[in-house]
Amino acid sequence: MTGRNRRRKLPVRYASVVSPLVLSLLMTFIVSFISTLKSLGLHPDLPAIWLTAWGLSWLVAFPTLLLVLPVVRRIVGWLCEPAAR
Repeated sequence: MTGRNRRRKLPVRYASVVSPLVLSLLMTFIVSFISTLKSLGLHPDLPAIWLTAWGLSWLVAFPTLLLVLPVVRRIVGWLCEPAAR
């Protein structure tokens, strides 16, 4: 790839925020859709209702992930062997 065609990337220091951001977006997208579909069925207003539910669930999920991710990493470290080097 030439220098002009390379996509710019964020510095690695942002990974601790970008990772929970992407995870919360994907998880709330899927879970809120399944939950809304189960509650309403194939309702004509499903997309609008689902997107509202998704936005609200993401507003809760992202800050929650930022708070609990360090604890989750410690628990995973306690349960799993470290990677061989």
